[in-house]
Amino acid sequence: MQLESSEMKPVINRLKRAQGQLSAVVRMLEEGGECKEVVTQLSAATKALDRAGFAIIATGLEQCLTNPEESMDKKEMEKLFLSLA
Repeated sequence: MQLESSEMKPVINRLKRAQGQLSAVVRMLEEGGECKEVVTQLSAATKALDRAGFAIIATGLEQCLTNPEESMDKKEMEKLFLSLA
């Protein structure tokens, strides 16, 4: 199933934000940053990645409902959901 790039714009923005947060984590670790700040940034990046993944799956599920000929079978969809758990 092909994802529509126009529908993925918010997901792309979220992933770019997570990329910036990960860069900040690496920089803080290289510079000997405070543990609390590093963990806070890492947590924010993790949440952003999780939300991006769920948004991608939700969009894919919506496309499966509107275009049944392109849909995945139940096992494939279950595997996608579980990959983010």
